Amino acid sequence: MIENEKIEEMMFELEEKSENTLTALDREYGAIRTGRANPRILDRLEVEAYGGMSKLIELGNVSALDAKCLQISLWDKSLLKAVEKAILQSNIGLNPSNDGNVIRLVFPDMTEERRRELVKQAKKMGEDSKVAIRNHRRDAMDLIKKMKTAKELSEDEAAGCEADVEKAISGYMTKLEGIISAKEKELMTI
Repeated sequence: MIENEKIEEMMFELEEKSENTLTALDREYGAIRTGRANPRILDRLEVEAYGGMSKLIELGNVSALDAKCLQISLWDKSLLKAVEKAILQSNIGLNPSNDGNVIRLVFPDMTEERRRELVKQAKKMGEDSKVAIRNHRRDAMDLIKKMKTAKELSEDEAAGCEADVEKAISGYMTKLEGIISAKEKELMTI
């Protein structure tokens, strides 16, 4: 790698944006309901509380009782109905059970058809992430070409930088493929 502040900054940004893309995909995958109880499915759930919208995780604890059941313990029991309403409106396909103290969410077994639908959804999210990473590569390559045209980089330096970008992107694509295949396997496991 050559000593050039613009190139170093570009490589840093490329890696940061690519890492953020992987993190965002992982977060999105956490919200996909599988047959197992996973508290992350409720991370984005917002509840009408105290005159505004609050995230569920700010209002209480969400824990997995076992592989098929989540329990929501709220600090303020008066919010039980609001949380129940938010869960029903969230379209996650679960029916809350409220006993006056806690809310339980029981995860039913998924059908083969539903699993396949979720795999398609996960693959689409993965493809969107691949496109984002390819866009990061394109932006980096454009900067290298501009610098080469402006004679800030020689042909050899530009070729070396392009090879470094390709190597970095290749690594991120491999990680991305691993994340996608792991989610696909998780979804298809009964």
